[in-house]
Amino acid sequence: MPCITPGSDSMKNTHPQGSAQTLAGRITEWLTFDNMHHQWLLLAACFWVIFMFMVASKFITLTFKDPDAYSAKQEFLFLTAVPDARKLPGEKHFPEELKPTGKVLSDSRLIQPLVYMERLELIRNVCRDEALKNLSHTAVSKFVLDRIFVCDKHKILFCQTPKVGNTQWKKVLIVLNGAFPSIEEIPENVVHDHEKNGLPRLSSFSDAEIQKRLKTYFKFFIVRDPFERLISAFKDKFVHNPRFEPWYRHEIAPGIIRKYRRNRTETRGIQFEDFVRYLGDPNHRWLDLQFGDHIIHWVTYVELCAPCEIKYSVIGHHETLEDDAPYILKEAGIDHLVSYPTIPPGITMYNKTKVERYFLGISKRDIRRLYARFEGDFKLFGYQKPDFLLN
Repeated sequence: MPCITPGSDSMKNTHPQGSAQTLAGRITEWLTFDNMHHQWLLLAACFWVIFMFMVASKFITLTFKDPDAYSAKQEFLFLTAVPDARKLPGEKHFPEELKPTGKVLSDSRLIQPLVYMERLELIRNVCRDEALKNLSHTAVSKFVLDRIFVCDKHKILFCQTPKVGNTQWKKVLIVLNGAFPSIEEIPENVVHDHEKNGLPRLSSFSDAEIQKRLKTYFKFFIVRDPFERLISAFKDKFVHNPRFEPWYRHEIAPGIIRKYRRNRTETRGIQFEDFVRYLGDPNHRWLDLQFGDHIIHWVTYVELCAPCEIKYSVIGHHETLEDDAPYILKEAGIDHLVSYPTIPPGITMYNKTKVERYFLGISKRDIRRLYARFEGDFKLFGYQKPDFLLN
């Protein structure tokens, strides 16, 4: 029986099959590697595309982020570069009272929207007008301090100007002071009850504490067209009287009628003409003393809030309340805590037709005397002189 040695033909006959298997394995391994190589290349390409997209997105964000802030910055540059005819001499920085609650602010909050700065600047200029001094200045008396409500927790002072949406602002402060958890939960009969609403008046503090708050707290109040406010006061107190305050009809109205009604045989209740004649009388004060604090619904903003003596942080306008209310909340640093109640559409819009209708038939002399008394309010807060009624 022949031996089978390593170099024999029998051994050699198995080599071609092994070589084929080895070659097939290498081809499979190469194909697998090549496929993985393509996959890695594809994955790398995807990552590169994603990376480039992120870079582009970042560039777009940096370029176009916050167009409002950019606009405000442009306005600030304009104010810096172009002298304003009404700018105070030597004034090169924002006044301290523009800073909410006396805190150091970030650069973005130092840039105030132009309209609010113009309102404060107008007040400063009118206060310096000697010709209007009697109409723009008043002592910071107890009467004024009684009008200012305090929120110590958030360092806010609010001066009440009746018939300008003050009820809603009172609700905001009541919530901030912690008397009620939300505006919706405040009973209507509590809002104006100063023993229950948790709103202290500035007059309740010592002189030192009053001065401290006046200097450091965020201070604001709201105004509206002076004549339209008088119409609102007349309707609310003498016509509708929704909160049942009978003294307006049964005590104050008869007092006005007795002194100012020209036709003594007229037996109707108080008319707007009587009201106008009373308000325009230079000697109205003796009657005001009889009426007491009830006059707050129609006396001037000057008498209520002393804007030339107290440096307010923001003056809101009833006509632009949709914008002013959120701005005030933000500047006071409380916009994350409470919202101003929803404003019905069109309710804040100035209604010239209504004003004309109410003043129809009232003598030009009486209207001019009325304007003479409220001229300070018109000029301090930028309301246009009502020539359509005066001429």
